[in-house]
Order: sequence, then structure tokens, then C-alpha cells
Amino acid sequence: MIRTYGPVVLLIIVLALLWEYGVQWFDVPHYIIPTLSSVATALWENRGSLTHHFGVTLGEALIGLALSVVTGCALAIWMHMSKLAQRLVYPLLVASQTIPVIALSPILVMWFGYEMGSKIAIAVLFCFFPIAVGANDGFKAVNRDILELMQTMGGSKIAIFFKLYVPSALPSFFSGLKVAATFSVAGATIGEWLGAESGLGVFSKRASGMMRADSVFAAVILLSVMGILLFLFVKWLESVLVKPNKI
Repeated sequence: MIRTYGPVVLLIIVLALLWEYGVQWFDVPHYIIPTLSSVATALWENRGSLTHHFGVTLGEALIGLALSVVTGCALAIWMHMSKLAQRLVYPLLVASQTIPVIALSPILVMWFGYEMGSKIAIAVLFCFFPIAVGANDGFKAVNRDILELMQTMGGSKIAIFFKLYVPSALPSFFSGLKVAATFSVAGATIGEWLGAESGLGVFSKRASGMMRADSVFAAVILLSVMGILLFLFVKWLESVLVKPNKI
């Protein structure tokens, strides 16, 4: 336990000390970089409000991530089943990433309004690509020898898909999902910045307008914690569903 987590804990302590005392030593104005203790105080004093905003942003991120999994996997399966879809859709999928999501965000706000829908849509835009590409690449990584063996033994397309293609695609899928899990928080937050009534993005925007840097940093820390928790959850899910190859 100490060998595994000791260096990480030590690094966090060192960084915390540098933050707390470095700001004081270099006399950095509190409205630029507050001390860690003042950020901790802001977290405690605003705990009720921050808990509410945290839940709103987490809900938006989770729904956006779930919709991205459904749509991304559906598109990957379609491209796997149809060579025409692979040739036509995949280039469009890649080209879609050349458009900055932040540029599309105001359009989504106009379409879906300032309710949760626009935040979820922006989160989907952030998460969709790595999931679709990861699943699609995973289908291509199937062991051709096993595929030919299953075909020779008379395996149906459905059986081959679920018993061979799906397990082969899981590692690549989860690699994309881990990236998307952290992106979902960014997508939800950006949507809140553009217009919302609640969420950590709204909280940090209001605090920034009042020059409350300690509250802004408190919201940023919670957003970071949220992204880490989502990443760890996906990693745990991967360890449960993806069995290591012992051959």
C-alpha cells in the first residue's frame, strides 16, 4: 500500500506546501492565486452551494457520457457491419473533430435553450469521438485465426460478433471511454459557462465576476475531483469486464 500510493501522497503534500507557502513568500495577490488554506475555507463555507452545483454538473456529465456510449457504439457497429458506412462515415467522423466544439456551443444553446439539454449536447460532442473511434478500432483488432476457426465451425454472425468481436473491442473501447469520462466534465462545464442557472461552471463564473479567486479555485478543484472519480470508475469497470489474456 505504501509503495503504491506513498509517492503520490508525498507529491500531493509537497505541491500543497509549495502552493500554500509559495504564494505567501512571493507575495502573490489573493485575487490572482489564493493560498490553499483560503481555498479550503471557501470549500467549507460554500459547502452547501457547492454540493448542489456539483450534483448538477455531475448529472450533466453522466447523461452526456451515457448518450455518447450509446451513439458511439451504435455508429461503430454500423461501420463494422457495413463497408460502405466505413468508407463514408469514418472520414466525416474525423472531419467533425476539426470544428472547435466551443464554436458550436452557442448554436446548441440556441437549439436547446439554457436548460440541461444544451449542456448534455455539448458533453456528447466532447465524448462521442473517442468512444466511436475506440470501439471501431477494437473491432478491427480481432484475431483473424480465431475468426476463421469460428467461421469454419459454423458460427453464426451474431454469435461471432458477441463472442469474438465484442470481447476483442473492449480494451480499445475502454481506452476511449476513459478519455471521454474526463472530457464529459469539460463539456458540461463549458455549456454552463455559456448559459445556465446552476452547476460548477456557473458557480465559478459568478465567483470570477466578484473577484473571488478562492471560490473559483474551489470549483476548479471539485471539477478535477469529478473527472478523476469518473476516470477511476471507468477503470474499475474495465477491470471487471475485461479479462486479461493468459495465453
